[in-house]
Amino acid sequence: MKQTERIAACDGRLDVLVAQTCGITRSQAARWIAAGLCGVNGKTLCKAGAAVHEGDALSIREPDVAETTVLKEDIPLRFLYQDEDIAVVDKPCGMVVHPAAGNETGTLVNALLFALPDLSGIGGVRRPGIVHRLDKDTSGVMLVAKNDAAHVALSAQLKNRTMEKHYLAVVEGGLKEECGLIDRPIGRSPQDRKRMAVIPDGRSARTEWARLEALHGATLVDVHLLTGRTHQIRVHMHSIGHPVAGDPIYGLKRGVAVPRLMLHAHTLCFTHPRTGERLRFEAPIPEDFMQALLKLRLDAAAPLPLK
Repeated sequence: MKQTERIAACDGRLDVLVAQTCGITRSQAARWIAAGLCGVNGKTLCKAGAAVHEGDALSIREPDVAETTVLKEDIPLRFLYQDEDIAVVDKPCGMVVHPAAGNETGTLVNALLFALPDLSGIGGVRRPGIVHRLDKDTSGVMLVAKNDAAHVALSAQLKNRTMEKHYLAVVEGGLKEECGLIDRPIGRSPQDRKRMAVIPDGRSARTEWARLEALHGATLVDVHLLTGRTHQIRVHMHSIGHPVAGDPIYGLKRGVAVPRLMLHAHTLCFTHPRTGERLRFEAPIPEDFMQALLKLRLDAAAPLPLK
């Protein structure tokens, strides 16, 4: 277990300073803190929100990367790119990203462990190499780190918002404006902890959208994430009265007829962690998404029936 000692350069929350010091996510830092691995001025602290002041002595015991017990499974994956540091994969709709209760197998991580000999261990036993996530029913481009150095660098780009992510979405109803910015905080719904919602004391969340095409009872939009909150696009579009079509959680009960959640991570731009080159990858529109889109186009073009 690696021991890290650091003098705090500014005031802040313990989880924030641990995350910045070790190049990990705040959620991962919170798990280390809860496990009693972090201390301030020689005293172990177990609360992520504990206050740390400038000049305090911060100590962190970084856990060794454990041998994974997650099964390697020969599940076909479509790789858009690979090198010694990263892999870019086109995740299909319906695939869970990492194992969890009720989804121990058949996940993207199970498939990655079979396909790739090395993955970053920063994400832990159940999330090796996972830099960012997509919802189960969202398809599209995902970035995977093959080593810890790449993982730290890519996580920093996420934190600093220099990684650019665009989605294609079909949303319910017609959007009058050509584009818009949704700037509304998101947190756990007070009424249902399994759902996210726009709430006053939630975390800052910003989503840009641009209208691409009017459809039958719906609109095709390009969505640009400026932050990365859980279910952000789905919650934000629902909050302005245009939920994503086919959404079983935030969608309309009698919305347009589509076979899936109409949300696809279309493009991803980032800086390569080793070469510094700016890269852009695009995941092709899946067949089921395209067929639903074509039907909505045809229905929009069809003449109205005579009364």
